[in-house]
Amino acid sequence: MAAFNRQNADQLRATLQDAVVKCSERCLYQSAKWAAELATSLPSTGDLTPDSDTDPDSPMHDVEPSPRPVPIVLTSNSDPEEARLESQELSKYLLAKSYFDCREYDRCAAVFLPSNIPRGPLSTTSPNNKTATPATHAKGKSRDSCYGADGSAIPARNTLPRLSQKALFLALYAKYMSGEKRKDEDSEMVLGPADGGMTANKELVGIGRAIEGWLTDRMKKDKQDSSQGWLEYLYGIVLAKGKNEDDAKRWLINSIHRCPYNWGAWLELSELVGSVEELQSTLPELPQNIMTYVFYLYASQELYQFTEQIHQRLTELERIFPESKFLKTQRALLFYHSKDFDEAESIFSNLLHSDPHRIDSLDHYSNILYVMSARPKLAFLAQLATATDKFRPETCCVVGNYYSLKSEHEKAVMCFRRALTLDRNFLSAWTLMGHEYVEMKNTHAAIESYRRAVDVNRKDYRAWYGLGQTYEVLEMHLYALFYYQRAASLRPYDPKMWQAVGSCYDKVGRPVQSIKAYKRALVAGTYYDSGSSFGSGATGADQPHGILDPETLYQIALMHEKLDDREEAASYMEMTLAQEEGPGGGDDDTDDEARGPGTGVTNTTSKARMWLARWEFGRGRLERAMELANELCQDGVEVEEAKALIRDLRARMEREKS
Repeated sequence: MAAFNRQNADQLRATLQDAVVKCSERCLYQSAKWAAELATSLPSTGDLTPDSDTDPDSPMHDVEPSPRPVPIVLTSNSDPEEARLESQELSKYLLAKSYFDCREYDRCAAVFLPSNIPRGPLSTTSPNNKTATPATHAKGKSRDSCYGADGSAIPARNTLPRLSQKALFLALYAKYMSGEKRKDEDSEMVLGPADGGMTANKELVGIGRAIEGWLTDRMKKDKQDSSQGWLEYLYGIVLAKGKNEDDAKRWLINSIHRCPYNWGAWLELSELVGSVEELQSTLPELPQNIMTYVFYLYASQELYQFTEQIHQRLTELERIFPESKFLKTQRALLFYHSKDFDEAESIFSNLLHSDPHRIDSLDHYSNILYVMSARPKLAFLAQLATATDKFRPETCCVVGNYYSLKSEHEKAVMCFRRALTLDRNFLSAWTLMGHEYVEMKNTHAAIESYRRAVDVNRKDYRAWYGLGQTYEVLEMHLYALFYYQRAASLRPYDPKMWQAVGSCYDKVGRPVQSIKAYKRALVAGTYYDSGSSFGSGATGADQPHGILDPETLYQIALMHEKLDDREEAASYMEMTLAQEEGPGGGDDDTDDEARGPGTGVTNTTSKARMWLARWEFGRGRLERAMELANELCQDGVEVEEAKALIRDLRARMEREKS
């Protein structure tokens, strides 16, 4: 990233402040908050020393700093026609915005729009799209309303009144929010009979049809270049809700080029990016500015990428925004995904200390404390969040995690249901509620919770993995295998995912595929050993300690035994035993326990020792079998079976001597 100096900082601050006002004018409050926090996290003018310039000896060194930008109250418009319309609508606009702020969405929309927005199916072709997007023809009357006698799509007409783009966006966005509110009301109880895919936002079709007609009209009049990008953003949301993802992505990118500091558009685009490859193919289509840099970091984190390159990019951004809580949260989540819970907890703890009233992402912090079994800290976090805002979904999830850690699963479910009552699209609540239903043995409710989590975010590997676990409990192993494979595709470097896939392949009678999956688990385990210590003092020269998971090795050995390849099975059993001392042989006693020379004696290694003792006994190598059996007696595991084997060995030795 290019060097960042005082002039860059002032320019970026002014741009972000302008974005705050523009988003606030259109009632995009979350985007406005994000931009405002980012602008505040920039270092103040006095903090930027001349050393931050590209060249300390630059002739610009002694030049007086540029005057601070004048505070913005209401943004102006450089387009004369738009400026004239906004001036004429000012009174109505202020009235409509006050209605929106009071959550009277229908009244807000009625200020500018006729009571009946044109309804009907969306056109199969998007404006300024050369290629048609095929759509499934509906049945009955709705099909006739969308197609002419020759079967061609009827072009959308602009039936909207002549309004400024700001007023039109506010009115249509109010319609959208009204539909969302009505959808939640119609859904009634969480996981109730009316809560599901049948309940939809009934305003989407009308809004999409209206914007489509408006865009088509602008295109005919050759005015598409004067578009501000906000209506394209809303159109992208409508298309995404209708599962028309390719067109949605295209219009969101169009919106981003026109108003790059609308964080909501970047969030919507991130939800449509389903893989790292798709992210890489999308980047060239985006504007080359700092927002694309932030988006790449955020989307990579959402795709569970925690490589050194991602950490380096985040470090570069933190040099520009040193006080950004958003970027610090991304750092914590990167450590969380790499299972470095101590580092993640430390960052969240510092964030909480610096801003104790900040509720954002506290659900992730509570997940970390839950995994660490830090009950006192989780109790404190629950009290603090409840005192700040009891009716935030994040607060409900924090309290639910606290009850779950206390094994009060009914109370935990009640908290997660409350979170979903507040926000039906809150991902953490669906996933965590699924976990609780699994603990309560309510498999039907668990499956439905996980399915809803996947509907909200198909990149949530925990929901896919939870579905696999639930179907495995129901002994529906082919279903479980499918969901485990989806989880493994999202987390290819997590050995737990591949172990689950291998176990399912074993249960459906496919040992060859099971062996491949277990070997992937071994590779993933070494990746975590070497890659989960970013920021923990590890350097690029540090080598993984080479400890392989004994349970995975043991399962591979059993698969070879099922294939009647006992020689290969024996070699994997020997590898399982070798993990007790590790590659270092246990010479360095000063190593940290978590990174010690070996695993020591475990139930798995004892089972492998017993298998090898019997294997050697069957091959006639009685001395080696006796040695292994005596080691089993010393281990204190499988003692009775070891003693019985020793008796058999002694009897056979005596027979051979006689």
